[in-house]
Amino acid sequence: MLVYLLLLIIIVWLAGLSYYWYRLKKNYLELSHGGSKKTLDEILGNIVTTQQNVKEDVAKIMAQCAKIEKGEKYHIQKIGMLRFNPFKDTGGDQSFILALVDAFNTGIIITALYSRSGTRWYVKRVVKGRSTEHELSDEERKALSMASELK
Repeated sequence: MLVYLLLLIIIVWLAGLSYYWYRLKKNYLELSHGGSKKTLDEILGNIVTTQQNVKEDVAKIMAQCAKIEKGEKYHIQKIGMLRFNPFKDTGGDQSFILALVDAFNTGIIITALYSRSGTRWYVKRVVKGRSTEHELSDEERKALSMASELK
């Protein structure tokens, strides 16, 4: 009876070792891509080198993203448009004001005044929400305010 028990323990032990060996071999074959002649040290060295290259690439990408995020504040981000009728002899709101500003409310205001004889265009420069060269009309201030309220 003791012999059978000892034999059973040995069979269970061998089955456990066989299962462990099978998993180890399977993992090694997956790591070495099926049947590579490289040693485990060479394979792990390649993985570490690849990991370092990936870290360097990610650092470069993060630096590029930071540069883009810093520069994007200077692109047109906010638009305000106001249609209005400046003259009593024309019908409808054919005239308009278009405010195009960046994150710092710097940009331009384009005004188009429609009359029966034609349309006149005006452009005014805006820096930090204020006109630098010409006074803004009430409508232009309203269009700029509409643009400035956007986030």
